[in-house]
Amino acid sequence: SLVTDAASRKIVGHHLSTDMKAESVVKALKMAVKDKRYNANAVHHSDRGSQYCSAVYQDELQANHIQPSMTDGYDCYQNALAERVNGILKQEFLLYRCKTLEELKRLIRESIAIYNEMRPHLSLDMETPNQVHNRKGQLLELA
Repeated sequence: SLVTDAASRKIVGHHLSTDMKAESVVKALKMAVKDKRYNANAVHHSDRGSQYCSAVYQDELQANHIQPSMTDGYDCYQNALAERVNGILKQEFLLYRCKTLEELKRLIRESIAIYNEMRPHLSLDMETPNQVHNRKGQLLELA
């Protein structure tokens, strides 16, 4: 599960699990809201997966004063940022099959760090997500 800041493209929360239960994806959200900039004025956009529609997930959004927003169907273009971030990680970073879950967790942490700190984005005028995030960033988009 990934939570991405829509303005900066920074991955601000992540959690790897063997399932997509609401309790698992809430962990990525909790990591994201540790950054106090998302209190009271953030919008969380996601697809209509059952984990995001669940009371557990919606309660966590409400507890952090985050407004939910969901796609109105199953069109991947309505959640384009999430699809793009997932694609970048899979195509550029996660290039080999890990033997253990711990190895995969380490690879994901390293990949996200490189993505956030070193990978410039054309959509960000060739700056990295961290560079932009340190200046602005109010919206959350779930990937």
